[in-house]
Amino acid sequence: MRAMAYKAYGGTEVLEETRLPLPKFGPGEVLVRVKYASVNPVDWKIMAGGLDGLMDIVYPVVPCWDVSGTVERVGIDTPEFAEGDEVMANVRKDYVHGGTCAEFVTVPARSLAHKPASLGWAEAAGLPLAGQTAYQVLTRLGTGKDDTVLIHGAAGGVGSLGVQIARALGARVIGTASPRNHDRVRELGAEPVEYGDGLADRVRALAPEGVTVVADFVGGVLDVTREVLHDEGRHASIADPTVTGSGGQWMWVRPVGSDLEALGRLADSGQLTVPVARTFPLSELAAAFELSQAGHTAGKIVIEV
Repeated sequence: MRAMAYKAYGGTEVLEETRLPLPKFGPGEVLVRVKYASVNPVDWKIMAGGLDGLMDIVYPVVPCWDVSGTVERVGIDTPEFAEGDEVMANVRKDYVHGGTCAEFVTVPARSLAHKPASLGWAEAAGLPLAGQTAYQVLTRLGTGKDDTVLIHGAAGGVGSLGVQIARALGARVIGTASPRNHDRVRELGAEPVEYGDGLADRVRALAPEGVTVVADFVGGVLDVTREVLHDEGRHASIADPTVTGSGGQWMWVRPVGSDLEALGRLADSGQLTVPVARTFPLSELAAAFELSQAGHTAGKIVIEV
């Protein structure tokens, strides 16, 4: 099969287009023919060696974890899926090796979900990792209709989905963003505030009694969180492990298919959209990584396979 891969840690120069054997699929696994993959910061951080102390790696590595595509074959004991099913997934496994920037990828059935009819292939590929991250943070914090939620990084890939999910859960949402993204944050359903000096005062002006939930999707904002959080509030971060010292939760997404099915239902009910900022062909994965590294993209970067 055709794939992008690398054989050593490094920058985008280590990526190369190659041919690899079709991956084996065992019991409880599904072989998916990839239509689209999507890029998340974790993909190029892994490639640079940033998670070497956390996850084992087997070369050559096919990068990226998000996928949309069709079921090509099913392994033993996978009654939930059949050949031809339209699906999406975060395919992260227990070690780094076979990702989604290839013509085929194996996916544990527990991580797979049916693609919602309301999303195109590109949008469906952009949903799994970022959407599950936001969904799991907000639901684990017990977000509901009585909450005022502060989302740090509301215009980003995870944050923009988090705003919509929190609104779907019934909460009022305040979201931090640069002024150029305030209209977009407002359209998603949040009250935008500019990050930087004076952020805590600006949040307090909107929520004088404090916010009840804080979802940190950027890091480096714990002081602000502590200043604006209600005494009985809850908070979590995906970027700052020190939140545990302040009663918060440090979280990293789990690839759970049932959560992804729930996000699909939100999409089909009109409560969740997935903005796609840019599409690249598989051969231009290096350029897609470089755009992600620049950090100024409003929406998902997807790869057409």
